[in-house]
Amino acid sequence: MNSQPSQDRIIIFDTTLRDGEQSPGATLNVDEKLTIARQLARLGVDVIEAGFPFSSPGDFEAVQKIAEAIGVEGGPTICGLARAARKDIEAAAAALKPAAHARIHTFIATSDIHLEYKLKKTRQEVLEIAPEMVAHAKSFVQDVEFSPEDAGRSDPEFLYQVLERVIDAGATTINIPDTVGYTTPSEFGALIGGIKKNVPNIDRAIISVHGHNDLGLAVANFLEAIKNGARQLECTINGIGERAGNAALEELVMALHVRRQYFNPFLGRPVESEAPLTNIDTRHIYKTSRLVSNLTGMLVQPNKAIVGANAFAHESGIHQDGVLKNKRTYEIMDAQSIGLTDNQIVLGKLSGRNAFRSRLKELGFDLSEQDLNKAFVRFKELADKKKEITDRDLEAIVNDEIQQAPDLFKLELVQVSCGDHACPTATVTLRTPDGNELTDAATGTGPVDAVYKAINRVVNVPNQLIEFAVQSVTAGIDAIGEVTIRLRYDDRIFAGHSANTDIIVASAQAYINALNRLYAFIQQREQNPVKMVQAQASATVPAEH
Repeated sequence: MNSQPSQDRIIIFDTTLRDGEQSPGATLNVDEKLTIARQLARLGVDVIEAGFPFSSPGDFEAVQKIAEAIGVEGGPTICGLARAARKDIEAAAAALKPAAHARIHTFIATSDIHLEYKLKKTRQEVLEIAPEMVAHAKSFVQDVEFSPEDAGRSDPEFLYQVLERVIDAGATTINIPDTVGYTTPSEFGALIGGIKKNVPNIDRAIISVHGHNDLGLAVANFLEAIKNGARQLECTINGIGERAGNAALEELVMALHVRRQYFNPFLGRPVESEAPLTNIDTRHIYKTSRLVSNLTGMLVQPNKAIVGANAFAHESGIHQDGVLKNKRTYEIMDAQSIGLTDNQIVLGKLSGRNAFRSRLKELGFDLSEQDLNKAFVRFKELADKKKEITDRDLEAIVNDEIQQAPDLFKLELVQVSCGDHACPTATVTLRTPDGNELTDAATGTGPVDAVYKAINRVVNVPNQLIEFAVQSVTAGIDAIGEVTIRLRYDDRIFAGHSANTDIIVASAQAYINALNRLYAFIQQREQNPVKMVQAQASATVPAEH
């Protein structure tokens, strides 16, 4: 699966773990990043940008562990981001060392506005720094990617000079970022076409694109870039990322899958060719989307293309009639092609551990024995409450177990009293990190508010609840409800998630989940105050390009 220079296949470069994690509230711990990386490998991405090693000890560890576990021979290339600075590049090289195929991705801004206000450097200085740092990266790895940050607003003639020099210095991939999501498809396509025409040594490098979705044009820009010579797409699952996010992997891949006859000629293929344009196993798209959504706490809106809950739903009678007669009347792709199945009742209360394990493997889950045991207990509890258990139910409880926060505070009891003429009251019992059980009660504007106030009285950690979202996993009165919340503490955001047939219990568990992340952060900061300060100081320049 390791990406090699190719002109008739599109390389998929996934930056969910780097740029995607920069979404407010989407911070992931090392184990969560490893879980997503494993799924990205199953999905078939060619390159995983695992993080920005110099930015923090946590990011360094995550990149290193992903390089060890996922970066095996025959697996994806593992990439680490680095500013065009020696220490950044050396940190990336050290973190990537275990990978069979490693790539250092270094960048420096080239637009006049960035040069003047952010870098405070001249064009000539950038012309000297960029090739020097590419050469430094090349001394550690053979695969070096270079990005001229804010290329979309850079002077094309200056851009050509920079690109020619970095390719001469050893860059094997040239990435063209629309950092602020400013360009239109025709402009972005022309920019790629201009680079193809005016950089003399461009045939020695793959042209890549990276774009943000501030105007909702990222995917359209990328498809236009392919027509003009781009052969690598930098994207994220569900389109998460800075501000309005990045180009969405699932939208790009399925556009190339459904419309491959249209794109074939641009890649030098016969129009009628049915060969896939990417290495992606589309059957893993839906599961990967759900996993990333659950672990980051960022819900997918129902009308989201490809993976939204309504993507294959038909409300109109005319549409329903047409689909019943022939799906192709109103569906341009098969739901099964992205991993959605019509399988409804998969297991019941009498099902055993082996049947449970087997079904999870069919759904793409490969759990450790410990995680399997915990998930099986949850399954049995659910089977006592629900007669029919669907794949979506199984996904919900397994994802809930996979993404558990550090087990510091544990919910032992939650009980509420409420009604239209009653004062909402909640009683909670928590087991504290030192093993004690504490009980407290509170009133609120509603049952969930009362539960959260009672929990706060026990935990006594200041925080601000900034988001509370509930969605049903399946239809019916006995459906599992998923709760996602975000807390703010000291300008940082901590997400919590839980799933349960009782929405009050799910709300309490999600809150505890987020508080445990917050509490673990406070403990880490108190134990390693110097490291925490150094990590914050080293990341003062945003890793956005």
